[in-house]
Amino acid sequence: MNSYDTLGGNGSGPSGTAAVCHWLKHMKLYRVVLIVVVCSLTLPFVFYNLLVHEESNVQHNDIHRTRSQLFTFEDVTPMKAADLKLRIDEMLRMKGTVSLELRDLESRRQKLQSDIGLYNQKIDELKQELARQQTELDRLKISVEQAQVAQREAVLRNTPELALPRALYSETLPTDMRPIGGEQSRACKMSTCFDHSRCSLTSGFPVYLYDPDTTSVVSEGFDIDGFLKTTIKQTLGYNAHLTTDPKKACVFLVLVGEALAEHEVLKNNRYNTALGGSDRSSLPESGTMQPSSLNVTRLRLLPYWGGDGRNHVLLNFARREIGPGTGNMLQGRSMDTGRAMLVQSSFEESQFRVGFDLIAPPILGPPGGDVWQECAPMLPARRKYLLSFQGELHGQNGSLGVAGPHGTDDTESDTVDEFIIEHLKEMSSGRTQDYFMLQFECVPATEQRSPSGLREWSLCGTDNSRKSVLKESTFALLLAPGGGSTSSTLLQARLYEALRAGAIPLVLGGDQVQLPYAETIDWRRVVISLPKARITELHFLLRAIPDADLLMMRRQGRLVWERYLSSVQSTVDTIVASLRNRLGIPPKPIPSVVAHSVFNSSFVPLKSDPVIDTEPEESLGPIEPPYPSPAFRRNYTATLVQSREMWNDWADPFSLYPQLPFDPVLPSDAKFIGSHMGFRPIGKGAGGTGKEFGESLGGNYPREQFTIVMLTYEREQVLMDSLSRLYGLPYLHKVIVVWNSPKPPLEDLRWPDIGVPVHVVRAPRNSLNNRFLPFDAIETEAVLSVDDDAHLRHDEILFGFRVWREHRDRVVGFPGRFHAWDVNTLDSWNYNSNYSCELSMVLTGAAFIHKYYTYLYTYTLPQAIRDKVDEYMNCEDIAMNFLVSHVTRKPPVKVTSRWTFRCPVCPVSLSEDDTHFQERHKCINFFTKVFGYTPLLNTQYRADSILFKTRIPHDKQKCFKFI
Repeated sequence: MNSYDTLGGNGSGPSGTAAVCHWLKHMKLYRVVLIVVVCSLTLPFVFYNLLVHEESNVQHNDIHRTRSQLFTFEDVTPMKAADLKLRIDEMLRMKGTVSLELRDLESRRQKLQSDIGLYNQKIDELKQELARQQTELDRLKISVEQAQVAQREAVLRNTPELALPRALYSETLPTDMRPIGGEQSRACKMSTCFDHSRCSLTSGFPVYLYDPDTTSVVSEGFDIDGFLKTTIKQTLGYNAHLTTDPKKACVFLVLVGEALAEHEVLKNNRYNTALGGSDRSSLPESGTMQPSSLNVTRLRLLPYWGGDGRNHVLLNFARREIGPGTGNMLQGRSMDTGRAMLVQSSFEESQFRVGFDLIAPPILGPPGGDVWQECAPMLPARRKYLLSFQGELHGQNGSLGVAGPHGTDDTESDTVDEFIIEHLKEMSSGRTQDYFMLQFECVPATEQRSPSGLREWSLCGTDNSRKSVLKESTFALLLAPGGGSTSSTLLQARLYEALRAGAIPLVLGGDQVQLPYAETIDWRRVVISLPKARITELHFLLRAIPDADLLMMRRQGRLVWERYLSSVQSTVDTIVASLRNRLGIPPKPIPSVVAHSVFNSSFVPLKSDPVIDTEPEESLGPIEPPYPSPAFRRNYTATLVQSREMWNDWADPFSLYPQLPFDPVLPSDAKFIGSHMGFRPIGKGAGGTGKEFGESLGGNYPREQFTIVMLTYEREQVLMDSLSRLYGLPYLHKVIVVWNSPKPPLEDLRWPDIGVPVHVVRAPRNSLNNRFLPFDAIETEAVLSVDDDAHLRHDEILFGFRVWREHRDRVVGFPGRFHAWDVNTLDSWNYNSNYSCELSMVLTGAAFIHKYYTYLYTYTLPQAIRDKVDEYMNCEDIAMNFLVSHVTRKPPVKVTSRWTFRCPVCPVSLSEDDTHFQERHKCINFFTKVFGYTPLLNTQYRADSILFKTRIPHDKQKCFKFI
């Protein structure tokens, strides 16, 4: 028998006990401990499962079985079976009750935990609200302080608030006065022959035009060119200074030419020379006086002549006759025009009254409209021909013995002209790499003669042939006329054609002549004017001019040509503006676009509380009442102080603007000494960061606010969300929503109440150009143009506003783009939105601009560009960048690191279309063609806050927490 058999015996008797002891003796201690532990853990679970199993199997119908089972335990326990059953039943009831109480306690515990979570959330919300209210309280305190400062300034103000003045007009017709003599007339000045009492500074310079169809002052057998009569009346009708009331008039315009013989009026050749064509035999011989077209008797019978013609302006335009000796209706005559001013293109030196008469170019262009198609591209800087000239000298053969106006012979002039011609021929045929196009005899030859014997270089060829040569010429030679002429029609025609073609005019003998509108136009930036004695140094000088100066002069020449010479409209407007500029009278205010509400006058839109996004908990500025930017404060000083800039830099002397981005800046100490009104220096002048910085705008300009212009089209919910995000934005004056959809807003649409006025403006039609309409509701200089899906934080907007205040003449915004040269075709530009270290545009979907540029975009930008924007429904932001860079010659300013600004949950916009970029490529190249060059300039920096990424002490604050 083995040990297992011994162990498996009955266990009785000594042998069994010995076997167990023997087995335990040889068993290891850890096994014993393990067996004991397992038994102690297993037995309670076994008994518990038995009890639970027995309880679960007890049924109400097994009571007899239960009773029998209980009776079997009577031998085991002294307690009776009935008592034991009652005890078990009681324990079961206690268990059920305890279970219910535990479940109830558990549910109450969970509810308490949920309540604790809600209370904690409410505590957090209350803390945030407390912080928000504390920030709001701080802002209100700042607002109260700012209001108190504004109140003190209002009490201490000692200068009036300037606005558009009330016009003061003359109330009577010119009274009759005794005519003056010829000598006194030839010595007329503005101080001696002009009645200033009819032209108040606040009059607006009203101008009256004698109707050329009913009032004629030309002699019998002559008539004024029909084209001129029609277009002068039409273009003056568009001029804001025209009045139909002669009592109010400051000046009276009389159209006296171009007067042609009645048999010539039926012709319509624009470049007819005075001595060409089939009727040359009927013209007088050289030196013979032609009959005058002006009837002085009829002139003096004008109803408002006043006896001496004061404040009258005689307009003698040249259009069809621009040959030698034309354009001067008083040449060689002693006709008495009284105190009237004379405007024409040709003057003798003894006839021209400096500061009184006015030299105007001949009418060679269309009535008005876009003229960019007539111009040549500005690049390359150096063209095929370095210098070109096409002309033939007249008046030298038949008039060599004719004495000049001062009794001198023209032999010396002949010698000088011959030397100039010979030197130019040698220069063109010498050893040089430059090409010249110099033609001193017309081919075929002409039979033109000068009717007055004046030495004049006539035109060769046709307008198109001359244009083709000038478009390939870097410089165009203009030779001064002889015979004591201050100006001639042919000289002005050559100037017109050269500027139109982009050839830089080179006036040889420039010290002898006057160019048109010389009082206001700075011709030194457009024309190279040399005395004839410099002919031997001419080639050296032309080669010494660098490309940058060539392109600057070409650009300035095109600017002058487009604005002042190109059309009948520009010529008439420039004449009126020149006369007004002499008197120091400001122009008429430029008209704004009336902002018609999209709602009926009886409809009140529903309001709702804005959904406030979580904004950085920092004080960004005070909450101020609406404060419009002061307007028309420099009505008179701008004309006096910045007249040259108006005419030559901005090229817009025709209108008065409420504000300009070029207004002068006061010195820093003026903010504290005598000129402190409106300024809010940081820390009252002591500087600071954080709280002190947020309390005041600081900077170099007085306090101001900005207007948000938001373009939208049938995205109501996106619009409402964008408006809600503007709640509590400091320095916000108002919001203008341009409703581009033909459908009105829904009547039940709830507009968020953001604390500032929200004007919903009905657009005249669906056009992206509506973004830049100069609405009269915009009362601030700063305009923030944003898309309805642009998502910008308050601190970003305010930082952009602060940066714009230092760069008021530029586009300041967030998303940067650039124009890239097409390296495949090498002849065009591409629009690029990739990340780059160089940019040239800032998208106006989130950018600050000056309101001044909305006027330029609407009234000055070529119509072809706005039409292209409507055609593509795209590119209005590119057009604005082109315009601002063209005017300022500066790149835009990008702020912060943001490259995109779209709302992440907004619907897809037009910019996501596949054709969007292709259209923008085409836009850049088309705009370049219209401007003649690409005005966009590159920049390699962006603007961030001064203390951005600067390590500062822990007890100091930055300007912005997140910028």
